[in-house]
Amino acid sequence: MIKKLHLYLWIAGACISLQAAAQDAVSYRTPPKEIADLLLAKPTPGVSIGGKAEWILFSERNSYPSVEELAMPEYRIAGLRLNPNNYSPSRQTYINNFSLKNIKSNQTFPVTGLPTPLFAGNVSWNPSQNKIAFTQTTQKGVDLYIIDLATKKATKTNKTYLNVVLGSGITWLNDNTLIYRTATKPASAAPAKPLMPKGPTIQQNLGKAAPSVTYQDLIKSPFDEQLFEFFATSQLVKNTAGTETPIGKPAIYGSVSLSPDKNYMLIETIRKPFSYLVSAFGFPSTVSITDLTGKTVKVIAELPSSEGTPSGYDNAQNVPHGFDWRDDEAATLVWSKPLDSGLIKKDVPYHDAVYALSAPFTGTEKELFKTKTRFRGIQWGDANLALIMEGLRSKQTITVSRYNPTTGAVEELYSRNQTDAYGNPGSPVTAKNKYGRQVIKTVDNGTKLLLNNPVGSSEKGDLPFLAKFDLATKKNEIIWRSAEGTFEYVSEVIDPDKLVLLTRKESQKLVPNYFIKNLILRVADRPITDFSNPYPSLAGITKEKISYKRADGVDLTGDLYLPKGYNKEKDGPLPALIWAYPREFNSAADAAQIRGSKDKFTTISWASPIFWVTRGYAVLDNAEMPIVAKDGKKPNDTFVDQLQLNAEAAINKLADLGVGDKKRMAVGGHSYGAFMTANLLAHTNLFAAGIARSGAYNRTLTPFGFQNEERTYWQAPQLYYEMSPFSYADKIKTPLLLIHGDSDDNPGTFPINSERLFNAIKGAGGTTRFVFLPYEAHSYRGKENLLHMLWEQDQWLEKYVKNKK
Repeated sequence: MIKKLHLYLWIAGACISLQAAAQDAVSYRTPPKEIADLLLAKPTPGVSIGGKAEWILFSERNSYPSVEELAMPEYRIAGLRLNPNNYSPSRQTYINNFSLKNIKSNQTFPVTGLPTPLFAGNVSWNPSQNKIAFTQTTQKGVDLYIIDLATKKATKTNKTYLNVVLGSGITWLNDNTLIYRTATKPASAAPAKPLMPKGPTIQQNLGKAAPSVTYQDLIKSPFDEQLFEFFATSQLVKNTAGTETPIGKPAIYGSVSLSPDKNYMLIETIRKPFSYLVSAFGFPSTVSITDLTGKTVKVIAELPSSEGTPSGYDNAQNVPHGFDWRDDEAATLVWSKPLDSGLIKKDVPYHDAVYALSAPFTGTEKELFKTKTRFRGIQWGDANLALIMEGLRSKQTITVSRYNPTTGAVEELYSRNQTDAYGNPGSPVTAKNKYGRQVIKTVDNGTKLLLNNPVGSSEKGDLPFLAKFDLATKKNEIIWRSAEGTFEYVSEVIDPDKLVLLTRKESQKLVPNYFIKNLILRVADRPITDFSNPYPSLAGITKEKISYKRADGVDLTGDLYLPKGYNKEKDGPLPALIWAYPREFNSAADAAQIRGSKDKFTTISWASPIFWVTRGYAVLDNAEMPIVAKDGKKPNDTFVDQLQLNAEAAINKLADLGVGDKKRMAVGGHSYGAFMTANLLAHTNLFAAGIARSGAYNRTLTPFGFQNEERTYWQAPQLYYEMSPFSYADKIKTPLLLIHGDSDDNPGTFPINSERLFNAIKGAGGTTRFVFLPYEAHSYRGKENLLHMLWEQDQWLEKYVKNKK
């Protein structure tokens, strides 16, 4: 008996030792220098051009914050992530330096008076474009600064810390006055969590359907409710030359918007009861119009919680929504309301109606027009022109119509599938009207619109363009297009009548820079920036847009990167990494369209697979993985089969080109791309290894729909089962690296997805590794985490792909 006991203790101790070895955290590691240098290269500055095109504001940012910064105190409530010390979001990307450049003189000036260290954000130009406001976030609070272009100096203007929990809300009333929200109490006065709760947290439903997206960071207890109310409550103030004047009383301001004549404010205030199912912007609210003292002029609507919205992407609550000011009138409020009780499948001639109410808001609303599908918005021009957008997400359609506000006439201009990239005519160019609002600009005596398409998809790849759209013939005439061999788009139309443009131009060898272009005078383009190459080590790599077909005839493309100095005749096929993200299409023709440009300068973000071209891999980035509706079915009905067709086509193309070794191919992706990766490894033996970052692997955890799938779990349980790689975890024998941020904030990709898939693969005897990155959300930011992530990926590829035995 004693011998048996000793044997049992020895075995148990050995198991514990092995388990500990398998789970011990390693210290942070760094990838090879060629990868680390690319990650940490300082990005080129951001560019903001004043409306008069006289000044440029350059904004510089550090590459990535440290994990220590991500680890600062944080409350996760009501779908928000807050820093409890300073009334601001806890996860922000800050500007670390400003400078100014005068376009006419070509001189660059430093901005003096900036706080040190600078953690700036929320940049906003005043109406005359001679001052720039920005926020400065400190450990204790958020301040407001103004840069005076005449002196090139920044000056702090607030007396009370700002509250930017529900958005910055910084609005210029005039050239010298700002409206914003301030904190009402010191952050240190926040309620303390009691050790003894008042009772259990209880939710109930009394028979009313309340389908809900699987939001994260929601209110979970009465104490969370207290915290949300404390941190979200703010005081509106008006600041003129540093003097702050309160506007109205403290409230939970969801949004604040000035009327074009700046005599009224449209205010949405959040009220109780707070929901445990939706985020703050879905809580019950009151929509009101007030004057500039905060006095209520009219209560427009009392809106319920959004948790009662019917499931289905084109369904809506049967309440008014989309409140906004009409840009071309002094003070006219516009909103829409369903005519189908919010149910899109209801057989009615019109599904939405749009209403308006003008100052002094004492009359009744006036119906402006109705839409045959879901109203998506309106862009205002003048008394005779506006553009109505409507469409259906479920059918991927969009329709744009001309609306005459004076006569009420509505005329369709065009309708297209949103996935038809070639058919996108562009977006209307705007100009400021007498109220300082951006409205549609017409040219050629009001007969045409200027349309800007900064992508410009075509059969030759993306070639951005500027066009004139004839309102009578409904034809689009391209008047300028990016030259082949470059990728150049219109960043801003400086003068619509004289066709003076600000463009951003790049090529495989030319770093993106900005130019002033004159389409009428046709003089040489004038460069206004001179950014240098942040990635000199990538010089010599080759990039090519490759085209190929999958077995059922659908055309596919991808961006192929090959190492510097590579010669396939001499060096032979390379280990390859295929990186992708699936997308749904109702049309095979749309799925086959070419997207992207071979002529863009190669830039690298933390999420990119291009790092591995420096390590001797062929990299196929943006490999098209379309999921196409077939034979009257929905796209996802054949999701797994189509993934396999896509993957086989990509692998065969790389092999046929002689650049990829079929036996040494890896597949990877982030989010839905991770979901794709796990499915490919569960259902095929095409790859040597996989990398899946921050994915969802069990679709029953998102039962009310996911991605572009609007059917619920109970409507299509077999689909949910078959699309879940977790259901086939025992079939995943190809080595799979799972990476996830432990603070993922994306609806649907809860970290438990990766935890459970890892446990399932492990339990079934598969080869897998799970890396849990501390403090990371759905998009990763921490420098040490990113370097370690790249090290993990590099080690995985080296072991299971490049050096596969």
